[in-house]
Amino acid sequence: MTNVKLTTSQALFRFLDNQYINYDGEEIKFVEGIAGIFGHGCVLGIGEALESKAEEFKYYRVNNEQGAGHLAIGFAKQNNRKKILCATSSVGPGAMNMVTAAGTASANRIPVLFLPGDVFASRQPDPVLQQVEQEYDHTISSNDAFKPVSKYWDRIVRPEQLMTAAINAMRVLTDPALTGAVTLCMPQDTAAEVYEYPESFFEKRVHYIQRRPLAQGMAKRISEIIAKKKKPLILVGGGVRYSEAWDELAAFAAEFNIPFSETQAGKGVIPWDNEYNLGSIGTTGTLASNRLAKETDCLIAVGTRLNDFHTASKWAFQNPELTVIGINVNPMDAYKFNSIPVLADAKLALSEIHSSLGDMGYKSVYTNEIKSIKEEWNKEVDKLFDVASHDPEKIAQTRILGMMNSGGISDDAIVVCASGSLPSDMERIWRPRSKHSYHLEYAYSCMGYEIPGAIGAKLAEPDRDVWVLMGDGTYLMYHQEIVMAIQEGIKINIVVVDNGGWQCIDNLQTGQGIPRFGCELRFRNEKSQRLDGDYVPIDFAMNARSYGCDSWSVSSEKEFAVALQEAVKSNKTTVIDVKSVVKSMTDGYETWWRAGTPELSETKAVMDASEVMQKHLAQAKKY
Repeated sequence: MTNVKLTTSQALFRFLDNQYINYDGEEIKFVEGIAGIFGHGCVLGIGEALESKAEEFKYYRVNNEQGAGHLAIGFAKQNNRKKILCATSSVGPGAMNMVTAAGTASANRIPVLFLPGDVFASRQPDPVLQQVEQEYDHTISSNDAFKPVSKYWDRIVRPEQLMTAAINAMRVLTDPALTGAVTLCMPQDTAAEVYEYPESFFEKRVHYIQRRPLAQGMAKRISEIIAKKKKPLILVGGGVRYSEAWDELAAFAAEFNIPFSETQAGKGVIPWDNEYNLGSIGTTGTLASNRLAKETDCLIAVGTRLNDFHTASKWAFQNPELTVIGINVNPMDAYKFNSIPVLADAKLALSEIHSSLGDMGYKSVYTNEIKSIKEEWNKEVDKLFDVASHDPEKIAQTRILGMMNSGGISDDAIVVCASGSLPSDMERIWRPRSKHSYHLEYAYSCMGYEIPGAIGAKLAEPDRDVWVLMGDGTYLMYHQEIVMAIQEGIKINIVVVDNGGWQCIDNLQTGQGIPRFGCELRFRNEKSQRLDGDYVPIDFAMNARSYGCDSWSVSSEKEFAVALQEAVKSNKTTVIDVKSVVKSMTDGYETWWRAGTPELSETKAVMDASEVMQKHLAQAKKY
């Protein structure tokens, strides 16, 4: 066996550069590059190793470490988890900035390799700059904060530990059931230390993505359960997208006359106008989905986490005869909601159950309900898209979406969104017309994902237009990666819907009877000492121009239409600052969401809301 002398960092990137996956016979290079910010703890070890491989392992310089992680998530998500980027940082606050992104990756089941710099393994110079010391345990550093949000976590304190750590990292990153954030902490002395690694460690490795088949007899068992049901409903999650099961889903729905609803991660895998597609479900659901959900006697949940938004806090399904079937590669998800767990790949499961159920000659008892409720909802969306503002100087939020979705941008453009009231509106009324055009991060609903996530999506598919939809609150929280887009010559288009603050949270607050307090972007009122003065005027377009963007500040429909046209023609990143009508988003359609409504208050409206919560809670499932 021959050895090669390398630093730990050099060995890591030589290893990563030789990792491939095989997905249904297609071999794909898995690790494409790295994003991050250099500082002490990473610039000398990791930085030196990257500089020597700059041509084959591309480095993206971001402006906040959180952005490095979110960029990597956007890249991996848009690549359907077949390619990834790494993210790196210095020790201390740089590493801590990435923790939010690691949580976003794990919540969304998106593979990202995080490489935060760490304090010295030898402890010789301790305490180093930015080190947090704990009297009871000197092995703890800031990087231990990654543990609860990582799917795999390791600290490499000796160079030879890299080999087992790197292989375990790949095990998790390429596992459809386990994937998410993987964190390998690199102490700054270890990262630069030399070791003689065996050449075999650097040989090309192909990780075969193995589709988990149904257990023997499971297709027949599940088919027999469905065959006894009258009105089943399919819930489409991200697992349908990542297993590429859209054809199997469409065929299953058509063969057995079964409608389907979508989660944020599952939306768009089948075009909106499919006759069985009822759109989103639950708290941010459509009227069509929510009405049929109440009476379904069999929920076939495919590749979904079954979160509270899509089950309306387990209230959406009111039929006492309800049976839930959980088809998922992840056992934790398959068992949720007291489901009958079906541990299998979505594509294989739908195909096998289809064959078995077809042999039974099954059809649901739906007659014209699916068509009529879908037509009713389509009319509602048309109305929302065309709603005229009562203020001629501003434009309604749903009208903004309608103008974009009905010809303002191309049908194959990728739209990116993550937080605020826009994801709710997008899930309800956006009409995806092409595959992988709907890119929403909503498992973590992370403010700040939008711009770096969009850059990652653009890196994944450079030939497609990418549009960001974000609120003014989110823009203020995280917009600095616009500079990275300008620096790299990457064009994304950003639409900032300025409605004067965090209006979705203001809705949640006032909707539970609490007087408006602290959510809007207003000046302080000297008399009341509350933030209830005039709205703070901000020119987001001017800020974007200072970064080097083409930008427009608009308020009327006519101005917005012109700005859209100009943004499409521009050859660099654009920002359209749209002054929208406050409270012009969509509202609930026969649904509920459990919030933490106070059970005791001096305000009568709060107590009334608490009574409503208790009433709905009594109707909701408890498991």
